[in-house]
Amino acid sequence: MEWKNIYRGILMGISDLIPGVSGGTIAFILGIYDRLLESISGFFSRDWRKYLGFLVPLGLGIVITLLLFSRVIEYLLEQYYEATQFFFMGLIIGVIPYIMKQAEVKKNFTSRHLIILVVIGAALAVTAFIPTEEDLAPITSLTLPVFFLLFFSGWLASMAMLLPGISGSFILLLLGVYSTAINALSTLNIPVALAIGAGVIVGFIVSSKAIQYLLEHFTYVTYAAIIGLIIGSLFVVFPGFSADSDTLITSLVTFALGLAFTLLFSSPKKTAITEEFN
Repeated sequence: MEWKNIYRGILMGISDLIPGVSGGTIAFILGIYDRLLESISGFFSRDWRKYLGFLVPLGLGIVITLLLFSRVIEYLLEQYYEATQFFFMGLIIGVIPYIMKQAEVKKNFTSRHLIILVVIGAALAVTAFIPTEEDLAPITSLTLPVFFLLFFSGWLASMAMLLPGISGSFILLLLGVYSTAINALSTLNIPVALAIGAGVIVGFIVSSKAIQYLLEHFTYVTYAAIIGLIIGSLFVVFPGFSADSDTLITSLVTFALGLAFTLLFSSPKKTAITEEFN
């Protein structure tokens, strides 16, 4: 068992709780994105046992975070929204040079790749201006229509979680079920949590195989799309500059901490995705 994956799972779990921040981006920062896709896809094959050592500690860290930190994240976003968002902006900006280096942008990108990058980045940035249903009362009981709503919401959110730049929580926010998911975790509403979780599992299976295929057969086009998604996510996360000087200073400090964290873990020694698939 790779028990160090527990802390990686904790970091991914925290990011998945926050609208606008992608667990896939955190996986990139930690240098495990390629193994994550391979392990999720491989777990649903005849060789599933060999992936347990990677996935079990990672999944344990994510579950621990979802159960223990959902209320903490709610508190931070309510009381220190700007500072929390700036921390994640630091994380996101810090990973961009690392991914560009892995893709060898100067060597492999053409005008076509740059157009894809800009278009996809702009498309995601536009979602920052889409009104969401975050004020809806959380769903606390299940009916059959509600089950399917939560199931497919979890499915779409999990597909987003694996793509750097797209936040699964933001997808839930757009669908009007984010408050339901957070409430189910913080109050241990098992039926509601299982309905969403079932969709998440199915989404992971489908999206991991799809992303693996794209990275193998359309490597640099996929890289261009991923970089565009990450850059576009900055517009989703950006909370604006506070007029309060104390809040602004705190936000700049947390931004620096997020940036430093990324630079610490985005080591050149991390395995490149292209080495895995080419």
